[in-house]
Amino acid sequence: MIKSVTLTNFRNHVMGRIETHGHKNIIITGPNGAGKTAVLEAISMLGGERGMRGAAMTDIARFNGDGGFSVFAITNDDCEISINFNPGDTNRRAKVDGENTPVTELVRNVRIVWITPKEDRLFVEGASDRRAFFDRLAASFDAAHAGRIARLNKTLSERAYALKNGADRHWLDALDTQIAGTAIAIAAARIQYAGELNYFLNDCAISVSGLIEKMLIDGMSAGDAERKYTQYLKENRELVGDKMVIDGPHKSDFGIMNTKLNLPAHLTSTGQQKTALINLILAHAKLINTKTGKKPLILLDEAAAHLDQDARTCMFRELGAAHAQVWATGLDADIFTNIPDAVFVTCQNGEISNIVCPEKKDGTY
Repeated sequence: MIKSVTLTNFRNHVMGRIETHGHKNIIITGPNGAGKTAVLEAISMLGGERGMRGAAMTDIARFNGDGGFSVFAITNDDCEISINFNPGDTNRRAKVDGENTPVTELVRNVRIVWITPKEDRLFVEGASDRRAFFDRLAASFDAAHAGRIARLNKTLSERAYALKNGADRHWLDALDTQIAGTAIAIAAARIQYAGELNYFLNDCAISVSGLIEKMLIDGMSAGDAERKYTQYLKENRELVGDKMVIDGPHKSDFGIMNTKLNLPAHLTSTGQQKTALINLILAHAKLINTKTGKKPLILLDEAAAHLDQDARTCMFRELGAAHAQVWATGLDADIFTNIPDAVFVTCQNGEISNIVCPEKKDGTY
């Protein structure tokens, strides 16, 4: 959980600081363009990702600033985490307690998951968006998963380049062996995550499908699956339309079933899909808390969109009991009145102000 966060030259924020005062729910309100989403985007980077918008670093830096930005946070256990991007850099730099740290290692300190309006269509869009979303969740559960995904994408690109340039068989053999080993590890991690998450889910269930996932689910050993996939790669070394056409974990998909309605999620209403999405995130928070003892951060941009009053009331009740610190944005603070243990923050023209901390029962704030 975050105790304080400071943004410098981030999007439209010249300088902004939020103190959570020990609260587990931070509600950020204000008009469109005020910088609410920018706060969540800054926090999303503290987990080692490129940010929930996936934007270029130069686009994130304040337009009329010096071309750089920084995000600095202090967690409840007094760990100091910072992300900096300086003019002339090609990527971000991270520090933990003042020591330089690989950005990819930040996930070991802070587990973060987010829902933006883009994810509201997760169940009806293409498989690539669902795959990226669930891989991000799995990486929060298994810190090595993101590295495996990056390694697979890199070696697949190298294989495509090798095929286009007529590389010799030995080079391709080495690439296929490396791809197969990484692919099996990715598929196994997805299956494990889906199984663990389903234990904490109510009213919905997730499944994972794909060439390698099916091998493992059907009982094939990891070693046999790796050998079979390696052989598959060797037998499929042709290009089609200048593109490499092969199956594998880069083509897998996740299925979501609304068990209360006995319908696939994509056949339910927009509000029911949003409710299922919230349920997934809450179950994920319980899983992370159970397995690691840490409380992850849940970032909800436009949290109440597509939800009627009953659904909002249910969501806020669940959020109040979540094993996480929740950061949520919305236009109107009134819709968040049912959330307990909350601190309210107002964004206006890129300025963070009017932090309201409801008095606790013991008279403190």
